[in-house]
Amino acid sequence: MAREIPNLEATVRAGTGKGAARQARRDGLVPGIVYGGEGEPQAINLKYNDLFKKLKAGRFLSTLWNLKVEGQEDVRVICRGVQRDVVKDLPTHVDLMRLKRTSKVNLFIHVEFINEEEAPGIKKGGVLTVVRSEVELRVTAGDIPEKIVCDLTGREVGDVIHISDIPLPEGAKPTIDRDFVVANISAPSSLRSSDDEEGENGEEAVEEAAAEE
Repeated sequence: MAREIPNLEATVRAGTGKGAARQARRDGLVPGIVYGGEGEPQAINLKYNDLFKKLKAGRFLSTLWNLKVEGQEDVRVICRGVQRDVVKDLPTHVDLMRLKRTSKVNLFIHVEFINEEEAPGIKKGGVLTVVRSEVELRVTAGDIPEKIVCDLTGREVGDVIHISDIPLPEGAKPTIDRDFVVANISAPSSLRSSDDEEGENGEEAVEEAAAEE
């Protein structure tokens, strides 16, 4: 299933230059520029509050956006830079780049874990420890997966799940060039505590024997 691309709404900025940009900021807007693709560069304004919320939510620079400008066709863009006030650290300008549907882009994709009830290790009291709830993949802009799915069927205590264990959509590949860990099934806390106690008792016995010698 393709991932739903979030909207980023903007308006055309009539003027260019520092004067128009300062006026936009006084009006509660953040000036920006859209470039790349087959179109000419276009000056735009974004609502400050809307942009601030999206920046605060995280992953703004690694999210593919559906740019909506009134009177124009929607276009897919990715942010290539956010300029900020050096004192207040608030956004003052945004650079957006147009993408074709065939363009490749790096995005963080959610990992869904299924069939926990079919994992013997979890039935025995093991705990699923998620190391990465999202993984960064290089995907095609026109076919972004909503998620990738990790099947836990048959997984035992001590099993480690690597990215190579998870089926990826056709054409998608991890941005990290190694077989990194996504999750593991660790032993129940009671078993870990028992092991720790046995280890401590063993150490005490060794220490006592050494003292008697």
